[in-house]
Amino acid sequence: MTGVGQASGGVATELLEASSRYIDEGIFEGAASVSPIDGRLADFGNGMALVLSFSHVIAVEDGDGLALVDTSTAALAPRALAALQTWSDAPVRTIVYTHGHVDHVGGARLFSDEAAASGERRPRVVAHEAVDARFARYDLTPGYNALINARQFGRRAAVGVGQGDWPSEWLRPETTFRDRMTLRVGGEVVELRHARGETDDHAWLWMPDRRVVCGGDFLTWVFPNAGNPQKVQRYPGEWALALREMAAMRPELFLPAHGLPITGAERIARVLDDIATALESLVRQTVTLMNAGARLDDITREVQVPTELADRPYLRATYDEPEFVVHNIWRLYGGWWDGDPAHLKPAGAAELATELADLAGGAERLASRATELAVAGDLRLACHLAELATQAAPSSTECHAARAEVYRARRDGEVSLMARGLYAAAAAESVDRSTNEPTDTPANDSMDEPALGSARRGECS
Repeated sequence: MTGVGQASGGVATELLEASSRYIDEGIFEGAASVSPIDGRLADFGNGMALVLSFSHVIAVEDGDGLALVDTSTAALAPRALAALQTWSDAPVRTIVYTHGHVDHVGGARLFSDEAAASGERRPRVVAHEAVDARFARYDLTPGYNALINARQFGRRAAVGVGQGDWPSEWLRPETTFRDRMTLRVGGEVVELRHARGETDDHAWLWMPDRRVVCGGDFLTWVFPNAGNPQKVQRYPGEWALALREMAAMRPELFLPAHGLPITGAERIARVLDDIATALESLVRQTVTLMNAGARLDDITREVQVPTELADRPYLRATYDEPEFVVHNIWRLYGGWWDGDPAHLKPAGAAELATELADLAGGAERLASRATELAVAGDLRLACHLAELATQAAPSSTECHAARAEVYRARRDGEVSLMARGLYAAAAAESVDRSTNEPTDTPANDSMDEPALGSARRGECS
């Protein structure tokens, strides 16, 4: 097989035309428009297809069976399997994980069981060698992961991620690699390459005969998830290097794990260069200020994405955001201390809050001032005072009511899902405390289902 083939059928053509229009004309019609997850199958011809899911499932037919790149979540895998079965009745022979996040590996068990039930051998699972270590970490911290994903994605998350019990079983890779690996898919060579970016276990695929890159989460049609405040270290500098390596291949088709496929070598190179440039700029600015002795607080207020890049349809901060990435750059190069001597071995939060509340005339005065600041639009400062008020008087329904009001306002003023989710969770917590009964208000109750889905909702620790 040679070349990328011709998009066969309306879905593939629709997706490629949409991405070309958005990239070439700078159009952004909302997060859902650039990240469809509706279960349709896009046939790119020449034995290659993609199921729009969370994550997408990419399939390549090799004459003997199918090779899959990622498997979506456990909740969405049945829909992906059904879509693939309308396209090919070949058994799944190989599954490649681009990395170990739940939205990429969660559906693997279904595909494996389906093969066994049909009398076929179970598919071989291929991944970077660090995926097993990720699964071990997940097994060590199931409660924490369930908690942070519920906070981040809200109680209404509908893809089986970020709520309820954390998965306890993984289809572990039987074939692993460290830097590079070559697979044979039919008569074709498929090159797997490792690079650290969103994760330390990430792989991307290059199919030289087809001129196709399967990029995993290196391109997701949102600002790169290189900052996530609740989760483990990301690697923005190495992420940028990987994007430049992909661009150097001159692919004619780029298939991401989230968002729209892209066609055309020049167009793909432009997108990859923009994302790499944005990340490199954040790293360069942050490290320069670190070398000059700046504190983290000063750095987060000064570092910005170049203005000409910030509004690109594939760089909108609808999931992660640049300010969070700066924190991760600091953590990568400078450790956890933020440079403020008082924060090295601080007083307890409640102790400090009580002292400040006494100076202010009581916790309720802090809460009242927090509300005033929120109304005036100074939500950053309002959150500090609201937090101090409830730390000083944790049983005060008045303080918790003010805190809930402040964090609801903060949530509504944010763009990224991460910030909205955490602020919404804080508001819900204080609603519970101020009414003395649990609330069933979704943490992201102002965000509808398409917006949640399009904002990379399945990234899991």
